[in-house]
Amino acid sequence: MATSAKAARRSTHGLTKDQLVAAYRTMLLSRRIDDKEIQLKRQNKIFFQISGAGHEAVLAAAGLVFKPSYDWFYMYYRDRALCLQLGMTPAEMLYSAVGAAIDPNSGGRQMPSHWGHKKLNITSTSSPTGTQFLQAVGSAEAVLRAKALGITEGFEKDEVVFVSTGDGTTSEGEFWESLNSACNLKAPVVYLVEDNGYAISVPVEVNTAGGSISKLVASFPGLYIQEVDGCDLIASYEVLQKAVAYARERKGPALVHAKVIRPYSHSLSDDEVMYRPEAERDADAARDPLTTFPKFLVSEGYATEAELAQIQEEVDAEVLAATDDALQQAQPGPETVHFGVYSPDVDPTGEQFDTEDDPQFSGEPTTMVDLLNAAMRDEMRRDGRIVMFGEDVADVSREEHLGKVKGKGGVFKVTWGLQKEFGSTRVFNSPLAEANIIGRAIGMALRGFKPVVEIQFFDYIWPAYMQLRDELATMRWRSNNAFAAPVVVRTTYGGYIRGGVYHSQTGASLFTHTPGLRVVCPSNALDANGLMRTAIRCEDPVIFLEHKHLYRQTYNKGAYPGPNFMIPFGKAKVVKEGADITVVTYGATVQRALVAARQFEEEKGVSVEVIDLRTLSPWDQETVYASVKKTGRVIVAYEDSISWGYGAEIAARIADDCFAWLDAPVRRVASTDTFVGYAPALEDAILPQVGTFLAAYEGIASF
Repeated sequence: MATSAKAARRSTHGLTKDQLVAAYRTMLLSRRIDDKEIQLKRQNKIFFQISGAGHEAVLAAAGLVFKPSYDWFYMYYRDRALCLQLGMTPAEMLYSAVGAAIDPNSGGRQMPSHWGHKKLNITSTSSPTGTQFLQAVGSAEAVLRAKALGITEGFEKDEVVFVSTGDGTTSEGEFWESLNSACNLKAPVVYLVEDNGYAISVPVEVNTAGGSISKLVASFPGLYIQEVDGCDLIASYEVLQKAVAYARERKGPALVHAKVIRPYSHSLSDDEVMYRPEAERDADAARDPLTTFPKFLVSEGYATEAELAQIQEEVDAEVLAATDDALQQAQPGPETVHFGVYSPDVDPTGEQFDTEDDPQFSGEPTTMVDLLNAAMRDEMRRDGRIVMFGEDVADVSREEHLGKVKGKGGVFKVTWGLQKEFGSTRVFNSPLAEANIIGRAIGMALRGFKPVVEIQFFDYIWPAYMQLRDELATMRWRSNNAFAAPVVVRTTYGGYIRGGVYHSQTGASLFTHTPGLRVVCPSNALDANGLMRTAIRCEDPVIFLEHKHLYRQTYNKGAYPGPNFMIPFGKAKVVKEGADITVVTYGATVQRALVAARQFEEEKGVSVEVIDLRTLSPWDQETVYASVKKTGRVIVAYEDSISWGYGAEIAARIADDCFAWLDAPVRRVASTDTFVGYAPALEDAILPQVGTFLAAYEGIASF
């Protein structure tokens, strides 16, 4: 005789009733905050809104698997429910929405949903799509290198790194670069791809070949891949548990591809009705976890309708109270705008970085290459958290060859021998991928390492420009000083080597124009040594421009000045005193200006003062102005193209601030507004030469 029996409950994979109900509360709270922000935006009480609607289930599940203040998080803007599950409060989210000074995400400096919370290890989220991947890999890499070096402070035994994205962002090249390095390193990083089918209005099949990112990445060795219905909290929890366990056990990286929905438009600046038909939107609505999960709780006996109604009342009250609180908060005052552009605690322009007057010389004069190497070697001995990497910077990549071959140590030998002394955990090669170098360096710096990285040629720095301009430079300011990435970026620079278009580029103004970066360009070996030591010891990101032409010149050699020799940033050097004309310059044009000045003085009896700026941002305004006020005539010289170059800003400042002392217009000496040619006749005509300076001196002296 047939008997009826109640169907067995679905497995919750260890989740208790209380956890399930609490997860629903988090999901509902996330949606209600989205709804409240939409209302506030329409009332012009906040100024931007982008929601996490439809993503709540997989994110609440993630918050149950990952550990706040233990694991590290690199998020994207739809991760509201995860932030709530980790411990961020509705009030803290709404502080961000109104731009409040007490906002823990950014202090009112970033738009809403740009998550950041120092206490919870949620690193500062930015707007550029895809920049988080390489930083997350760098953070996970830091875990491995710290263990290998015996560093425990700031690290947990089995921590992992979480990084999330929408499917559309997986089209960015940095996603693929990050997977390459994550798999090579077996980094403990877990990717969560929240695939809602659209990148604004562009559907997944247009963004992703075949329509499935998890199938595209299946050939990456050691990458644990899982697909899941991201609208199903329990299925998401099960899959994420497996992925996180794989990473915690140090088996390698994992990727979870979660299919979610987007019931609201991309943002309030978008209207999905313009490109999504009603039937498609209805199909999404049927999968909405805010509809399906409470039904599951009731049908499986985990909650009653009355209990869920009570939760809804409590959530609504909490959101209302948080809103009232946020709307009363003050915005940051105008006096705070400069706070956090640079470190408020360590000033590389200060006296503690000035030991230039007390060098401890030893040995014979040697080249810029040798003294740069010596400075980095000293600093690596002093600080065990300094790491160096880039293309070809190691002596070898295959360690079994150490001692059998001379070693590479960089294409110009600047890092030669460092791997031999400090080992492959601290000095190592990167893939041929500039963004990879900078992104990973940022992630490592955020964890307390001091990366000194090399971009082999300035001409090829551009793939890294997004990481440099929008990530490295902004990190401290956009997080209101909660996070910082004091990376030193070394790169070879400039012409005069018959290098043609792609081995002669300059362009310092693109970096001096970027708040948050320090920019250095030494002209001689001794200055390079002292400035490198300052760059490494300061707490700001530094672009260190090493002029290839100057690496092995005989005229700019210097003796080793000792392990504590430092030159502060913003301190120029008067390399030749004069009374009639001032020349302000830096880099390879210093020597040309100097040779011409001596010749002009000998032939014409006109005395030229030559100032080597040494650092471009900051620059020594005091020394320059004092010279201009003395001579009344000034030439600003630089190797870059004359139009829109670095020297134009210096010339403008002099014209503004020293006009009353000028006896002639401010003149510039620079390259032609062209690229640099390979043929010697072309290069000589394009770049400033001694004759160029002599003509400029003649012109301004006769004015």
